[in-house]
Amino acid sequence: MLRVAVPNKGSLSEAASAMLSEAGYRQRRDSRELVMVDPDNDIEFFFLRPRDIAVYVGRGTLDVGITGRDLLLDAEVEAEELLPLGFAASTFRFAGPVGDFASAEELDGKRLATSYDGLLRGYLAERGINAKVVRLDGAVESSVRLGVADAIADVVETGNTLKAAGMEIFGDPILKSEAVLIRRTGGGANGTAKEVDVLIRRLQGVLVARQYVLMDYDIRKELVEKAAALTPGLESPTVSPLRDSDWVAVRSMVPKKETNRIMDELYDLGARAILVSSIHACRI
Repeated sequence: MLRVAVPNKGSLSEAASAMLSEAGYRQRRDSRELVMVDPDNDIEFFFLRPRDIAVYVGRGTLDVGITGRDLLLDAEVEAEELLPLGFAASTFRFAGPVGDFASAEELDGKRLATSYDGLLRGYLAERGINAKVVRLDGAVESSVRLGVADAIADVVETGNTLKAAGMEIFGDPILKSEAVLIRRTGGGANGTAKEVDVLIRRLQGVLVARQYVLMDYDIRKELVEKAAALTPGLESPTVSPLRDSDWVAVRSMVPKKETNRIMDELYDLGARAILVSSIHACRI
């Protein structure tokens, strides 16, 4: 039975469970449940703190898990990323008092406060920057004003909290993070490789289904090549004959975010009966 770690709370939790549900796996109905078995898919889910998931997976206690890329790197364990999952995006950056710093290289000899000390130490070591890392569990942006640090490294979304603290972002991003599926480095030797492959294919199917829609339309035969250029699909569009031999029906997957633009261009080209359908599941 495949043993999977899932975030039990925070920004990762709801989205992770929703994705697994879309992938056909049973999920808990009560947030107090810590373990849930899905016998139909021969899988067992363990709901854990997002920060702990990489540790359990890295030690081989659990086979795979869903956590943030930042939390994976911060844990400094023997676990690797299998698949980016497209949600919970964030950017890890440096920030300091307005006008004090322009680049990471200027942090040499300074004190840096962060909640991600493992990740930050690795970043600094790779670049030969000798700074003292001060680990804090929260409210990192207050550390400079309180005299604990000279600058900080933290997850930044809008930057409004930093501005309110009299700070600004500087230097290149340390890391662009999102939710990822992880496993123990070199994992798969415990007989779960096939089950992990199935899980990956299902999650990939959800990602594709979220990004694409199915578009159907009718068009004159002589315009098929031009229409296919607008709707190339993943491999090639499906073209079927109609009762009127001068016309054909075309079906193709198109990016969801471009749906209306493509419909407009097809209509201008001469396509009619243009229909769009959601994709609930797929295998690519």
